[in-house]
Amino acid sequence: MPLPEENLDNKKIEEIKPAAPKSSVNTKVLIFGIPVFILQLIVVYFVTANILIKKIEARNTTGKNDTAKAVQTSSGNTNQQPVLGKFIYSIDDIIVNPADTDGKRLLLTSVGFDLPKAEMETELKSREAMVKDVVITTLSSKDISQLINTAYRDSLKIEITGQLKKMIPDVTINNVYFSKYIIQ
Repeated sequence: MPLPEENLDNKKIEEIKPAAPKSSVNTKVLIFGIPVFILQLIVVYFVTANILIKKIEARNTTGKNDTAKAVQTSSGNTNQQPVLGKFIYSIDDIIVNPADTDGKRLLLTSVGFDLPKAEMETELKSREAMVKDVVITTLSSKDISQLINTAYRDSLKIEITGQLKKMIPDVTINNVYFSKYIIQ
C-alpha cells in the first residue's frame, strides 16, 4: 500500500532509497584473485619458454654436436662436410626383446651405418659380431615405451654411435639409420 504524500515528506531520504542488491560476485575475487591468476600465468609462461625449453634444446643439440665434432676431427678438415649416404654398412633383421616385456613383445629392426670411408665399412664388416652386440644390447636395455616413442629414436642413434665409438675407436659414424623398425 502506497504511503500517503504527507508521510513521504516526513521520511528521511535514506529510508526511501532502495537497498543495494547483493552482488553474487565477490569483489575481493575480482580485485585480488584475477590479477594474481594472470600473474601466475605470465610467470609459468616465462619459466617454460626461457628455462625449460632452452634446457631441452641444449640437451638435444649437445648429442648432435658431439657426433658432428667426431666427424670433423676424424676427417682432419673441418671445412669439408662429409658426404652422407656414400658408404653405408647395414645389418638386417635384428630381433630384440625389449626390457620388462618377459619375451611377450619384440622389436624387429634393420640398422644402417653411414660411414665417411670405404675402409671403415670393411672394418665394421670384420667386426660384425661386435656391432650386432652393441645394437642388441642398446635396444634390449630400453623398455617398450621408449622404443615406441618416435622422438626417442634420435637418442637411440646417438647412444648406438657412442657405444660403437667406445668399442671401435678408429671408425667414425656419420649417422645411424633404421631402415626397418617394427614392434609387436
